[in-house]
Amino acid sequence: MHLSKAVVRTEHASRYLQQLCKHWSHKFSVDFDPLKGRVPFSDTAEVTFAADDAALTMTLSVADPSQQERMQQVIDDHLKRFAFREELDIVWTN
Repeated sequence: MHLSKAVVRTEHASRYLQQLCKHWSHKFSVDFDPLKGRVPFSDTAEVTFAADDAALTMTLSVADPSQQERMQQVIDDHLKRFAFREELDIVWTN
């Protein structure tokens, strides 16, 4: 599996984690609580979330590295939609 991680500074990490997980729970078998979440997009791609008072940490795991950039963009786009009231700095690292 290929991993990438983004630590996004925000005071609203728990709210965004829950919004993202609830949104994707209509399509995927999502597990979450206010501090952590997991979204299995497929057998070969999943994202986990961890929230604290200062940041939302997102860890993406993909089997095929060609999926990585597209999946990061999907996650970024959804997060930005929910966080429209603030400017988030989302930087993925491998």
